[in-house]
Amino acid sequence: MSLPVAPDIILKNPRYERNTWLRGTLRRSQQEAVASSMMTATSDNFFNAYAIFLGATLAQMGFVTGLPQLFGAFTQLFSVWLASHFSRRSFIVFCAAMQAGVVMAMGALAAFAPAHAVWVFIALAVFYHGFINLIQPHWRAWMGSIVPERRRGAFFAARTRLTMAASLSVFFVGGGILTFTDSQQMAWLGFTLLFSMAAMGRWVSAWLLLNMHDPEPHLPKQPGVFVQTLRQFRQAWQDKVFRQYSLFVAGMQAMTAISAPFFAVYMLEELKFSYFEFVLASVASIVTQFVTLAFWGRFSDLYGNRLVMIITSSLIPSLPLLWLFSTHYGYILLLQAFSGLAWSGFTLSTANYLYDIRPFRSDFAAYAALQAALSAGLVFVGAMVGGTIATHAADFLAWSGWGSWLESPIFVVFLVSTCMRTLVTLWFIPRSVEPKIRPRPKLLELVFRIRGFNAISGVSLDWLTVVKRRKNTD
Repeated sequence: MSLPVAPDIILKNPRYERNTWLRGTLRRSQQEAVASSMMTATSDNFFNAYAIFLGATLAQMGFVTGLPQLFGAFTQLFSVWLASHFSRRSFIVFCAAMQAGVVMAMGALAAFAPAHAVWVFIALAVFYHGFINLIQPHWRAWMGSIVPERRRGAFFAARTRLTMAASLSVFFVGGGILTFTDSQQMAWLGFTLLFSMAAMGRWVSAWLLLNMHDPEPHLPKQPGVFVQTLRQFRQAWQDKVFRQYSLFVAGMQAMTAISAPFFAVYMLEELKFSYFEFVLASVASIVTQFVTLAFWGRFSDLYGNRLVMIITSSLIPSLPLLWLFSTHYGYILLLQAFSGLAWSGFTLSTANYLYDIRPFRSDFAAYAALQAALSAGLVFVGAMVGGTIATHAADFLAWSGWGSWLESPIFVVFLVSTCMRTLVTLWFIPRSVEPKIRPRPKLLELVFRIRGFNAISGVSLDWLTVVKRRKNTD
């Protein structure tokens, strides 16, 4: 018969203490996924609709899409240096709380309708994306240091399911609120409530993050981090395969950004969709993306990521063009589902391809950050080009006489985006190579999680930094 263990011995056992805080931290992390999803579901899918409500011009819609992402990429470049001066958890919690305040200010815009509300919203969106990118590298490292390797896949799969369920719930509720308040000529109240809910979710998220355990709260300061990062960028850019891949992905995202802001404009302003119809059309794409990720994952395992990239990059150029053929709501739903199929495969294959082409033992973080920064810069350019084209499209149709068969000036933007996406695909296909597949370890060294999703440009996959597990000497 075993003897009972004294409580004081249990409490002094390091392994017991670790298991206690680990269980609590992982549970709060799953709860935090639900809370933060209230904010990300709003930002990913209602920002364009909100800008339209505030009276954004076609040119301003380009700024709504491009400028926040550009600023966010720059903030991520020096986030490591900035966070090295603070406790990691405190830094993340502070940024999350400030982000909640930014989202609350967005809701106040609808209620108070100040002068130049659109530009104020764009400035707030810039800070919103800035805080996201300040948090992101440190959240990755934090999770990588605490989630046990054997549980990593299951943990993030469960977290993704929670994120998906919570986001879709917020999406449907938000669409219902906006549709009802709009029918009462009070759409401002709907947006105020929607962004207030999003802010409350982020504040709850910050509180949960504050109550999570960080085993390495004070990371050692590293002199010359920013210079070292730039040196790693230069080394990565000298790799021809990586350079061509980065130009391809960034180029495709830039050509997508030409038209991306204007799908919401077309649905809400020209097709006169209700907000709930707009939500359903978006959900058709989002759900398809989520469901088909597993299919594309198995397909890429069998035939390689290069083939998936070629197939999906050949489908993506047709997406804006297909909007010209019908305004029937059922057709729009099918088109959105087809869009989700193409984008989920493209996003997953390009993420895996980046992992496979990097030189062995190189810093994956530097490669991913450089590719993200390049994409953000070109997305800004693409969005600005799209806004300029949209602004002058009506004059072009009147001058060219094409207005007899192009029913909307926005169709000009869609056609330009189709042509430019096609050119990017034709440039990349002959230059693409099938990389040597790296041997996959039994315990995953890299985990991709779904960070967010957008009805037009696909799911956002985020990679997780993995810290090597120390041998337990207890």
